[in-house]
Amino acid sequence: MPGLVSCPASQLVFGIIFLSSVCIKSEIWTDEDVQFGRLGSRVNLTCRGSYSGPLVEWRFNGSSVQISEDSLTLLNARHYMEGNYSCHDEKGTLLQTVKLRLGHLPHFVNVTCRVPSHTKIYCSWEQTKTTHLPTLYISSYSVRGEVEPCEQENIGLNECTITNPQIWNSNFLVNITEINPLGSISTILKVDVHELLKPDPPEGIIVQQVEGQPTQLLVQWRFPASWPNEIMGAFPITFSLRYRPIGSNFWSMLETEDNTSLRIMDALVGYLHQIQIRAQDALINHSQWSEWSHVVEAQPWIEPREEPTEESMDSCFPFFNFSFPVCETDKSPDSSVDQNGTLGLLVLLGLFAAVMVAVLSIIALLWVRQKKRDNRKNQELTSMVKMKSIPI
Repeated sequence: MPGLVSCPASQLVFGIIFLSSVCIKSEIWTDEDVQFGRLGSRVNLTCRGSYSGPLVEWRFNGSSVQISEDSLTLLNARHYMEGNYSCHDEKGTLLQTVKLRLGHLPHFVNVTCRVPSHTKIYCSWEQTKTTHLPTLYISSYSVRGEVEPCEQENIGLNECTITNPQIWNSNFLVNITEINPLGSISTILKVDVHELLKPDPPEGIIVQQVEGQPTQLLVQWRFPASWPNEIMGAFPITFSLRYRPIGSNFWSMLETEDNTSLRIMDALVGYLHQIQIRAQDALINHSQWSEWSHVVEAQPWIEPREEPTEESMDSCFPFFNFSFPVCETDKSPDSSVDQNGTLGLLVLLGLFAAVMVAVLSIIALLWVRQKKRDNRKNQELTSMVKMKSIPI
């Protein structure tokens, strides 16, 4: 970038946790048409035309602001002062134009690194404060004093990748330098690769029933794509599997090293289960477990029910808790069976009607008897009242 001020290498000091280097120039000419200034500071604009007269006229966005010598001073520059400035001679002839851009010095950035495998380290960063100016980032890392670039595939994403790092050297220094027209600043972060090593979750999880086994489930999966095949032998992975029946708050756990399948032996019969898997480097014990994979649901094998065939199906209809049923079978083609069944049904209906008539008759007799008793009591009470009313 033409006109940018770079900091001498001697000013870049590498530290253990955070160090910085700042190289500042308050005003920078990138070309003859654009000038950068720092917000809140004094900014001087100089008319660089060939005019040799004593005074020039300064205009801001076409409006006259000052008649002075060949320089214009802006005190305590603010955003509203950004724009197009021009200087003119006493006849109004244009001598020079300049566009003023105002902003802030570079600031430290927040740097984070992710280590999904032994072959790649991904670092990203974000500004802690906007500068309002075009910004460039230079990323690098160092191991034992050897500086290597951290490759930026897309500069606009503020990300870089360290490929094939010296993983046996666990300590790295990652340097992100922010540069804008007013200066530069470096943020240096110490990275312990072994502590940050965190595989991605396993992929391609499949859960299958085991035929004839109502308490078993077979779980299979794949290594994460970020853990390449060429390092699987040298750097094995430990997998942890957890499962539970739906509705339960408690997980059961299983572990295996470098295998991509496990069999659950104590699943709850007839229940739908939830299964998740995570991964960890098997050699570096203080590395991190991956996040749990997405939930997969499966139900153990259930013994199918045998449905009776039409040839052997007998439908029995017991009525009124009698000790004998009336049955209809499909086996016999003799029509006399249907007639006997109909006759039996009519007999049962007749018996039911006779029972109902007998019950109603008994109820009627009891009611008549009670009615007679009530009438007799009423007559006796009436005669007693009459006898009391006769004078002696």
